[in-house]
Amino acid sequence: MSARELSFYRGSVAARMRGLSLIELMVALTISAVLIFGATQVYVDSRNAYNVNETVARLQENARYAMSVMEPDIRMANYWGLLKGAGYVTGQAAQTAGSAGTVAPGAAAQYCGTNFAIDLNTFIQGDNNQYKLSNSRQTNCNTLAGTGWNTSPVLSADTLTVRRASIVANVDGAGKPLTTSNVLEVCSSRTTADLRSSNAQCGAPPDPLVQRVNNLVVNAYYVDNNSAQLAGLPSLHRKALSSAGTIKFVDQEIMAGVEDLQVQFGIEPAPPAGKYLTGIASKYVNPDQVGATDTVVAVRFWLLLRAETPEIGFTDRNIYQYADRLQGNGIVSSLNAAGSATKAYQPSLDASTAITNRGRYRRLLVSKTIQLRNSLGT
Repeated sequence: MSARELSFYRGSVAARMRGLSLIELMVALTISAVLIFGATQVYVDSRNAYNVNETVARLQENARYAMSVMEPDIRMANYWGLLKGAGYVTGQAAQTAGSAGTVAPGAAAQYCGTNFAIDLNTFIQGDNNQYKLSNSRQTNCNTLAGTGWNTSPVLSADTLTVRRASIVANVDGAGKPLTTSNVLEVCSSRTTADLRSSNAQCGAPPDPLVQRVNNLVVNAYYVDNNSAQLAGLPSLHRKALSSAGTIKFVDQEIMAGVEDLQVQFGIEPAPPAGKYLTGIASKYVNPDQVGATDTVVAVRFWLLLRAETPEIGFTDRNIYQYADRLQGNGIVSSLNAAGSATKAYQPSLDASTAITNRGRYRRLLVSKTIQLRNSLGT
């Protein structure tokens, strides 16, 4: 190898051993940082999108469940076993009566109102933008001893009360009608029916082919400010007539995260002379707008569901208008605010800086219209 070739070889080796320059290193670090930042951002965005989708899916699932509980209950209102029409059931008593009926005279049966459990002619009942249930409701209806629950209703939410007989008939091992003490039941045949709370036989002889015994079902739906799983989380509840032991109401939580319940009744006015009811609603009105001669043939209700946990960086700026909550009546930031009835709801107006600010929760508004199968009788 010549001296010239040897010098060139040594220069090439030295160049290869020198490594990266500072500029090359900085360029490499910059490119790496951009790639890492991009990958991190993609992960964060994907994670956020997953959380949003999970929240929305949970809201939809909760809505489906709440509606699956309410829908069959509402649809079967005014069902009384084998007899057609609540007016033919003896033993019932109106809430406007001055004293409790003889079928359910116990104090516990009257906590939510005098004859609240046995006013069968009022098979669908509601309160518009308030929690009342009955003019004679007692404070014990809110505590319901033994349930460990203290009612704290959402002030401007509606209530909905459904009265009917259970779908499943009570029979003994031989298939004969079975009656039970201290349980409100409807004994019915094709010609007669009576409401009772004793284990006396349903007429003589008890024949399963012509007689039936069904439990009385009374469910009063409302929205409470608290859930059993978390204070401050609104939830859909109902006061339900107990079917065992003592005739009383118990409080049942249907679904946590329900922020509002609004109800309207589809009514059919009394037909002209010589005409008959069709069972088709001519219009939908608030519960307090049903006329004395109107027949309720359908129920339309709305549920506003709220996520169980707040979402950082999210603000719910929607203006929720439904039922008689109209923007023309004003907008409120809280359904518990004074004068919030009939006003649209915009959670982002909540001025609180707390993590639990109402605007930080995602929401889902759902609605259902249900034709009453027995509005004109069983």
